[in-house]
Amino acid sequence: MVKNTPISVISEEENRGSVEFQVFRFTNKIRRLTSHLESHKKDYLSQRGLRKILGKRQRLLAYLAKKNRVRYKELIGQLSIRETKAR
Repeated sequence: MVKNTPISVISEEENRGSVEFQVFRFTNKIRRLTSHLESHKKDYLSQRGLRKILGKRQRLLAYLAKKNRVRYKELIGQLSIRETKAR
């Protein structure tokens, strides 16, 4: 899978308030910002925005892992992201 292209694993008709859809949207934003920062290394505002989105996605994934481990495993497999570390 190419990291720069947006992913479309989850359909647009799915519940937009669901945790899976929110993580999907954050992952697309993260990939877009990462590709932007590769060419604009000194764009500090975008770096800050990326860190904020990463934190939001991490909190949502932690919530999903706590509530429903099966859905969590399926989602990180579909989005090809790493599993969060346990604290």
